[in-house]
Amino acid sequence: MFNRSKKLSIKAATLALTIFLSASICAALAARNTTSLAFGEGLGNSKQIAEKQPVKNAASSATAVNDSDKDAYLWLEEVEGKKALDWVRAENAISTKTLEASKDFSPIKDGLRAILDSKERIPRVTKKGRFYYNFWRDDKNVRGLWRRTTLEEYKKEKPNWETILDLDALAASEKENWVWHQAQVLYKDYDRALIELSRGGADAVVVREFDLTKKEFVKDGFSLPEAKSEVYWRDRDSLLVGTDFGAGSMTDSGYPRIVKEWKRGTPLSEAKTLFEGKKSDVGAGGYVVHDHGQTYELISNHPTFFSEDVYLRRGDKFVQLEKPADAVVQTYDKNILLRLRSDWTVNGKKYKSGTLLAENFDSFLKGERNFDVLFEPTERKSLDSLSDTKNYLILTELDNVNSRPYLLSRKDGKWQRTKLDSPAIGSVSVEGIDSDESDDYFITITNFLTPSSLYLGTAGKSGTELLKRLPAFFNADNLEIKQYDAKSKDGTRVPYFMVSKKGLALNGKNPTLLYSYGGFEHSLLPAYNAVVGKAWLERGGVYVLANIRGGGEFGPSWHNAARKENRQRAYDDFIAVAEDLATRKVTAPAHLGIDGRSNGGLLMGVMLTQRPDLFGAVHCGSPLLDMRRFNHLLAGASWMDEYGDPDKPDQWAYISKYSPYQNVRKDKKYPPILITTSTRDDRVHPGHARKFAALLKEQGHEVLYYENIEGGHGAASNNEQVSFMQSLAYTFLWSKLR
Repeated sequence: MFNRSKKLSIKAATLALTIFLSASICAALAARNTTSLAFGEGLGNSKQIAEKQPVKNAASSATAVNDSDKDAYLWLEEVEGKKALDWVRAENAISTKTLEASKDFSPIKDGLRAILDSKERIPRVTKKGRFYYNFWRDDKNVRGLWRRTTLEEYKKEKPNWETILDLDALAASEKENWVWHQAQVLYKDYDRALIELSRGGADAVVVREFDLTKKEFVKDGFSLPEAKSEVYWRDRDSLLVGTDFGAGSMTDSGYPRIVKEWKRGTPLSEAKTLFEGKKSDVGAGGYVVHDHGQTYELISNHPTFFSEDVYLRRGDKFVQLEKPADAVVQTYDKNILLRLRSDWTVNGKKYKSGTLLAENFDSFLKGERNFDVLFEPTERKSLDSLSDTKNYLILTELDNVNSRPYLLSRKDGKWQRTKLDSPAIGSVSVEGIDSDESDDYFITITNFLTPSSLYLGTAGKSGTELLKRLPAFFNADNLEIKQYDAKSKDGTRVPYFMVSKKGLALNGKNPTLLYSYGGFEHSLLPAYNAVVGKAWLERGGVYVLANIRGGGEFGPSWHNAARKENRQRAYDDFIAVAEDLATRKVTAPAHLGIDGRSNGGLLMGVMLTQRPDLFGAVHCGSPLLDMRRFNHLLAGASWMDEYGDPDKPDQWAYISKYSPYQNVRKDKKYPPILITTSTRDDRVHPGHARKFAALLKEQGHEVLYYENIEGGHGAASNNEQVSFMQSLAYTFLWSKLR
């Protein structure tokens, strides 16, 4: 099966999406090593820019300057400019001195570091051939090990792992600050891999061919220099490549727009061009899907963030698939699957946004449109994810933001559904292990208070085998989970989860942390978070996760309700949850803190400027804040499909109403704010955070600022950095809210 969330193929948009998604900083690392140490959304594959090749000043490539003559802090956009970095170091010194002096800092940091380095975490594995691969970090392997084992070994309490690549040793020998990104193993030989490494952790990667038998890089093998590349095995001796081929080969968003076929033993300059997108597109990439004996060679081009043109190789040509522009293409065996993001009427039938359709691929190519409906959304139900086994399609639905997995099989021309067990409140992840060979699947079950458990199941057979279980990283004995609805400004019901002590005193005095994201159709689900549990819940705090519009909790319609000119709805939803917590006397503004990163960082900036009266403290991480210039900074142009184009007066008219940098006022009283980011974030420009902090300080507001010199969009590149930055945030919040 081709699943966007799992394939390298559409990084042109998916990189922008999955990495842009906000999350707790720890999730950036923990997600690579373990199963559900953190709840909140994943950051995807974090990459970084080298110290030897610093991030360019994104403003220098802007096609319009957008009121820069009025921006007194434009110089802070010079990412590695001396004046800018001197300012950063001075602010870092103030923040660390202030927060490290707290009696809470060291206990929080030590506790979080122990969690992140714990060898009791569940190692996620991916089957390639007969081996199960995992990437692992701990206190002894700071940069990490790429390793493998067998299923028989994996089932043991202490598996015997075979190290394939020691990243610490590689970094030392090559004198490079290598950060692991990912490896793509050659199908079906499984003896070669394309390994992606980044210097320091940004999106740009170096790609190198690796011999899995000899455990060494292939001399004169496939190799790409540092770039935001899109690369995929076509066969053993050829690749589909999108990369920086030179002047004009990248889009305005900074992703490849040209796809080429590169044959072994030939220079990249001789690679055959297969496709060229426009400079204004988000990006393009080629990929190959091997699915139940079928091979599909495709090219994906994204004119905008949420639209995708898909081309299928037919002989020597690539033929564009006729579909709605925003429909997502996937495959299952001999079927094409379409996930609709908007309503679609075809052959006299209307299919709702969020529906999953299936049809025989050959019939679809002939123009037939006789779809089977595999999933249809309701007001409170959406499709979360897809996977497959040899004989089953696995659908995981969200029912009021809780996971409900199903097995689908086709018998006698009809699709049959079988429900898998799931908790009343919680999230479930189901992944087929090897659809070529078996009906086996991994299923992970978790919620806010229940450490994740990994089971092995077989589709069509009852029962599962417990493989791994996280230990309890914090004491949850006297805690409970409840789910509530708040009514937004326009009457929309907005769900939120609350984790607190049993029998919580409703006196308005409880230190409460409210977290959300609200963008890019990304869903926040109830899952175990050892970091929040240890640093917040165990200390007596209340944790709240808000499922505001802009996310994907109720499908594309929930997301589209807060896009572009409707963006304010996401902010109204968040405000409604905050007000509901006060009305129910869970907390009060003096004790209510808020936390968000990336797009969630933008949310934090908006809350600070729109409703400062509602909150006692704000943590704003890796944020967008200058929405007048976001589309001219790094990957910002790709997000205009979410926010709008500030260079167009009619769209700036609504963006300007919430853009935090343009709405800071000297005469307003704002709650204290901690702003964190990374110098080497080559997706969301650190200038957003820098300029906002500088302006707040100029106006006399209470602000602390910390910028990690490396770490990419996740803001940290190893466990030490993660625990340090998380400790800054939780120390700050706890000191202001208790």
